[in-house]
Amino acid sequence: MCGITGIVSQTILPDKLPGLVKKMNDLLAHRGPDNEGVWSHGNVCLGHRRLSIIDLSCESNQPFFSNDKRYTIVYNGELYNYKELKLELQRSAYGKAEQPYFFKTESDTEVVLAAFIRWGNKCLNYFNGMYAFCIYDSQEKKLFIARDRIGVKPLYYYYGEEAFSFASEIRAIIHSGIKTFNLNQEVLAEYFMYQTVFAPETIIKGIKMLMPGHYMEFENGKASITQYYSVNKIPSQASDLSYSQICNNVNELLTDSVQRRMIADVPFGAFLSGGIDSSAIVGLMSKVSAEKVQTFNISFDESEFSESKYAQLIAKKFNTTHHEIKLTPTDFLKKLPEALDGMDHPSGDGPNTYIVSKATKQAGVTMALSGIGGDELFAGYEVFKRMNDLKKKSWLNTVPVFVRKIGGEIIKKKRNTAGGQKIAEILSLPGINFNSVYPYNRTLYSYDELQRLIKNPNPFAQISKIANLAPQINQFLLSAVSICEISTYLQNTLLRDTDQMSMAVALEVREPFLDYKLIDFVLGVKDEYKYPTTPKKLLTDSLGELLPLEAVNRPKMGFTLPWQEWLKKDLRSFCEKNMDELSARDFSNKENIIGLWKRFLNNDPTVSWSRIWHLVVLNNWLVQNKIN
Repeated sequence: MCGITGIVSQTILPDKLPGLVKKMNDLLAHRGPDNEGVWSHGNVCLGHRRLSIIDLSCESNQPFFSNDKRYTIVYNGELYNYKELKLELQRSAYGKAEQPYFFKTESDTEVVLAAFIRWGNKCLNYFNGMYAFCIYDSQEKKLFIARDRIGVKPLYYYYGEEAFSFASEIRAIIHSGIKTFNLNQEVLAEYFMYQTVFAPETIIKGIKMLMPGHYMEFENGKASITQYYSVNKIPSQASDLSYSQICNNVNELLTDSVQRRMIADVPFGAFLSGGIDSSAIVGLMSKVSAEKVQTFNISFDESEFSESKYAQLIAKKFNTTHHEIKLTPTDFLKKLPEALDGMDHPSGDGPNTYIVSKATKQAGVTMALSGIGGDELFAGYEVFKRMNDLKKKSWLNTVPVFVRKIGGEIIKKKRNTAGGQKIAEILSLPGINFNSVYPYNRTLYSYDELQRLIKNPNPFAQISKIANLAPQINQFLLSAVSICEISTYLQNTLLRDTDQMSMAVALEVREPFLDYKLIDFVLGVKDEYKYPTTPKKLLTDSLGELLPLEAVNRPKMGFTLPWQEWLKKDLRSFCEKNMDELSARDFSNKENIIGLWKRFLNNDPTVSWSRIWHLVVLNNWLVQNKIN
C-alpha cells in the first residue's frame, strides 16, 4: 500500500518536474513512510511513497523498472493472485511471449509490470486485487494508468494546459504548484445532498477521479479512457443452481477471498465489531490460518455506544488475540482534529474510521481486514426492504400528482421530521418507481431546501447520475439495489473514507466482501434466496454454524457516538465559526445557512446533526486547503 504521483508537461521545464513531484510525494508521506522515490525522463516525472507489505526488501522500492529499463511503474495496492500470475509469466510457452519474464524480486509490483509487458491492457482481466498504478513506456512515450474493478484504491488526475498530473490523493495535486485550483461549484448541490461528490467529479474544479474498472492511456498530450469492468449487470452464473449449491459457492468464494487477503510480510489483524460481517471475516480467517488471529475492537463505557460484548463473544469463539481499545467520547473528541487533518476529500463520514485505524496501527499492526461491503452485497440495509416494498405501491402512479402533493404536505405537517419531508418530496414526483425513488435514499436536503441554502443549485444533474444505474429485472430487484449501493455510497463514501483515514496513519485495509468474483456471483442470485427475512439470510445460511446466533440476531448498531450533543456543546464554537464562514461564501444564501444552524441549536426535529456536520467539514476543509 502506497502513494503514487506523476506529472507530464510540455510547458514546465524538465528540470523543474522532480521538485514538483517531490513536493507531491511529501504531501503523501503518511501513506508511505518506508521509502520514497522520484524518477524523470524528459517531460515525464513519476513519484512514489512506499508502505511495505509484501517483499520488504529495498529491491522492491519504486519507481520500479523492467529488466530492459523500457518500462517504469509506480503502484499502489495489492494483487492477491500475484503468485499464480508469476508462475504463468515464467512459462515461455504461455501467451504470445517468446521468452519468460525473469523476476528479480518477490513483490507483486513486479508481477503487475510483467503482466503488462506480456498482455498489454488485457493484463487487467487477469488481476484480482485493489490497485491504482501507472506504467510509463519510454519507447512509445506513453502512460498507462489503471484503477481496480471495485474502486478500493483512489486515483485523482488533472488534465489542463499546464500539465497532466495524477496522485493517490487530491491534495497532492492541489498543492503541487502546477496551478491554482478552485472550488467546483457545479457539484455543491451533490455534496449538500449526499455528503460526498460522486466520481468522476470531485469538489475541486478540473480535478477528476478515474472511475473504478477503468484505465487511461496518455500519449502525445491526449488522454483516452476505457472501461474494462462494470458492476452494472446481473450475471447469470447462479440462475440454475439450487439454494444449497448457491450457499456452498458463497462460502467457497468468501473463504478464498479471505485467504488471499491474508498474504502479507507484516503483522496483520481484523476489525471486529461483533456484527455479522466482521464476525464472518474473523471466523473465516481463523478457519484458514495456522496462527491466532489478532482482532481489534473499539469499546466505550457507555453501553448504548459499545459493541464490545459481541466482539468479545466472537473473539472467544475463535480464540483470537483480542485487543479491546477503550475510549471515552472525550478521547474520541480529542482525536477529532487529527481526523479532520487526515481528510483528503471532504466527507460527512470518516472520523470513526480514523480512530479505529490509529488505534490498530498503534497496536503494532500494518494491515487489517474489514467487513466493508457485506451490507451492500447481502441486503443488510433497510433500503433493500424499502425498494422491495415499493413494488406493492405501484398504485400510487394512478393517483394524480397534485393529489399526491397534497397528501405529501399533510404527511410533512403531521410528521415534522427529515423523513416526513423526504416522503413529501417523493410523492410529488411525476412517476414513482425504482429509478425515480432510489436517488432519494441517502439525501439530506430536498430541492426546496437546497434553493434556500445555496445559489443556483442543480441537484437534478446529480440525481440523473444515480437513476438508471442498475438493470431492472423482476426477480433480481435486490441485486439492482446492491449495484446502486456499490456504485454510490460504497464507492464514493465508504471506500474513499476508509482509504483516506486508514492511510493517514499508514494502515492498509483489505475488504474480502469486495472480491469481484464474489460480487459477480451474488449479484446473480435471485431475490427469493436473498431477501433478508432474517439478517443477511444468504450470508448467514452460507456460513452455516460458523457464527453464533447471538451475533446473527443482535441489533444492528454501527459505530454510534453522541454527535448531536457534541455539536451543541463541545464542538459548538468550532461549528459556529465554520457555519459563519460558510454562509459568507459567494455560493451561499447567508441568512438561510445561519438560520439552519440556529434551527439545529433550537432542537428543530427536521435538522439533525448530520445535516450540519458535513457543512462544517466542507468549510473547514476549504480553509485548510486554501480553496476559493
